[in-house]
Amino acid sequence: MKLASAIVGGLRRLGVVVADDSAIALLPQSLGTLDDVVRGGPTAMEAVGNAAAEAPTIPLTEVRLGPPLYRFNRDILCTGWNYWDHFEESKGKREGQDPPEPPTHPTFFTKGPDTVIGPADDIAYDPDLSTKWDYEAEVALIIGRDGRSIAEENAWQHVLGYCVANDVSQRDLQRAHGGQWLKGKSIDATMPLGPWITTTDEIDDPYNLRIQCEVNGEVLQDALTKQMAFRFERLIAELSRGMTLRAGDVLLTGTPSGIGNARDPQFFLGEGDLVVTRVSGLGTLRNRLSRAGLTAAHSEH
Repeated sequence: MKLASAIVGGLRRLGVVVADDSAIALLPQSLGTLDDVVRGGPTAMEAVGNAAAEAPTIPLTEVRLGPPLYRFNRDILCTGWNYWDHFEESKGKREGQDPPEPPTHPTFFTKGPDTVIGPADDIAYDPDLSTKWDYEAEVALIIGRDGRSIAEENAWQHVLGYCVANDVSQRDLQRAHGGQWLKGKSIDATMPLGPWITTTDEIDDPYNLRIQCEVNGEVLQDALTKQMAFRFERLIAELSRGMTLRAGDVLLTGTPSGIGNARDPQFFLGEGDLVVTRVSGLGTLRNRLSRAGLTAAHSEH
């Protein structure tokens, strides 16, 4: 299934996207929100499936999709340098904050949950905060079952599905605070997520997903998930070692090469730029950088 949070008449509704992504079934409010379903386990998913089979559909163009999740257990969990080509392209541009050789374990960091916006929302651009706004197309995993010290062979038992994400980053902030990433990754209303949660049963091969990022019509990132340094199972196993992952957690799995900071000359985003992020089988995000983005995001909370 493709599970969405739709905004209809100012209300957030649980929906299931159908008919080749052209329509959506709006489900009874008694089922709760998508946040509730993600935490509700198999019983909640079964109820959603039954309701979707009977619910009338409307064209997807008649609703606005919000971010799939609004309620977060913690910061967004993230993975750095999970495509070797991205690690290599960044050499000499990291100003001493990163290891000189490829890591032997996944690199993890977090970003604030207030970064999250919907699949068509404006990115809250503020040139007074940063002059180096960069893009990072990624696959996000949505945890659907609690677990601690999860073995690789059991990892998929704890994943509900996938989303598309763009880890928009402010490179100057990323380097201005002791080399840590939190500040340069946590500006409010800057991380598009969605357009829906695609459950794992919908994807035959998670290592044949094509990730692309396009800015103003030009494709700047283009890769397959088989190019990942550490596979999804490894990420879950290492991240959960001694640390409980909980249903509703969001894990970004890294970006491939092509980021603006590593280009020669460097390329950074500016007001009005349209960023299109797509992953085959998972959907597309279309977000424009705008100074009005932060006001719009805050009006929904």
